[in-house]
Amino acid sequence: MFKLNILNRFLLRRFFSGFGLVMLVVCGIIMAVTFVERLPSNPTVLAALSETWIRLMEYVPLFLPLAVFMGTLLASYNLTKSSEKVIIASAGLSPYQMARPFLIGATLIGIIATTLINPYSVGLNQKNITSNHLVLIDNEIWLREASENGYITMNAKGMHKSGDILIFEKATVYLQDETFKLNQRVEAETLTLSDAGLDAKNATTWDKNGIPKNVDWHTNTLLTPKTVLDRYLQPDQISFWELPSFIKKMQAVGVSVRGHMVQFWTLLFLPLTMIAMATLGVAFSQTHQRRNYSFGLKFGIGIITCFAVYFLTNMFNALGSTGALPPLLAIVAPPLIIIAGAGTFIASFDTI
Repeated sequence: MFKLNILNRFLLRRFFSGFGLVMLVVCGIIMAVTFVERLPSNPTVLAALSETWIRLMEYVPLFLPLAVFMGTLLASYNLTKSSEKVIIASAGLSPYQMARPFLIGATLIGIIATTLINPYSVGLNQKNITSNHLVLIDNEIWLREASENGYITMNAKGMHKSGDILIFEKATVYLQDETFKLNQRVEAETLTLSDAGLDAKNATTWDKNGIPKNVDWHTNTLLTPKTVLDRYLQPDQISFWELPSFIKKMQAVGVSVRGHMVQFWTLLFLPLTMIAMATLGVAFSQTHQRRNYSFGLKFGIGIITCFAVYFLTNMFNALGSTGALPPLLAIVAPPLIIIAGAGTFIASFDTI
C-alpha cells in the first residue's frame, strides 16, 4: 500500500519543484514573446497584458505534457547529482517505487488541468471569439434556420463577438418561403445578431423581383448568439464540464460529434497522459553513473522523443476524429503504449 511517508513527500516536493521551474521558464518566455507581439496592436500596456494572459492560457494544454516530462527529468537529475538517489535506493526503494510519487504528482497536475484550467481558459476565450473558433465550411461561416415562416440562410466571411452581440463581416442573407422560393436577398458589410434578431445598417436588399434597395434592415429570427456559439464552436472552445450535455444535444439533432468526443476523452484521460509523460521522464533518467551524468544528451534525446510522442498522439486523434478508430481507443492507446514501453525499461534496472 502506498503511503505519503517522509521519503515520498520529499520526492513529491522534488517533482513539483522541477515541474514548477520548467513551467516558470516556459511561461515566462511565452509571455515575453507574446507581450512584445501584442503591444503594438493594443491601446494600453494593461490591455496587452490581458491579451497575453489569454494567449498563455491557450498554450498551456499544448506544453503541459512536455513540462511534466522535463520536470520529471530535472528532478531525477538533481537527485542523481546530489547522490540522494543512491541514498534512496539504499533505503530499499526500487526505481518503480521511487517513481510513484512522480506519478502521483503528474496525476494531480492532469486533474487540475482538466477540471480547473480548461474551464478557466475556455471562459477567457469565449469573451474574444472570432471566426477562427468556429467550425467553418470552406473557410466561411454558414448559418441556417428553419421555421414555420420559411428558411433563413446566412453566409459571412468573418465574425467576432462584442459583448452579447455577434458581428458578421461581409454577410449575405437569403430569405425563402416554405417552398424554398427566394423572397429576399440581403448584403451588408457588417451584420449583427442579438436576441432581438438580425440587423444591418445601409444594407443592399433585393426583393423577389430583383429590384435593389439600400435600407436599414431587420428581421426576427430564432437564432441567438448563444445558440450559434453552442452549435458552431470548435470542440476546444467548450469546457470539460459542458461537453457531455453539448454532445447529447448535438446527437439528438443528428450532428456529427466525433471531434467533440475526442476532445472530451482527451480531457478526461489527461491525467493518464501526464502519468505517461512522467513515466517516460523517469525512464530517461535511469542511470548507473554517479558522476559524469550526461544530462544534456539525455535531455536532448528526450525532447526529440517528446515530439515523436506528440506526433503519435496527433495521429491517433486524427484517426479518432475521422472515425477510423473509436474516439476512446484513439485517446487511450498512445499513453498506454508509452507507459508499457517506459515501464518495461524502468523495471529492467531492478526487480520491482
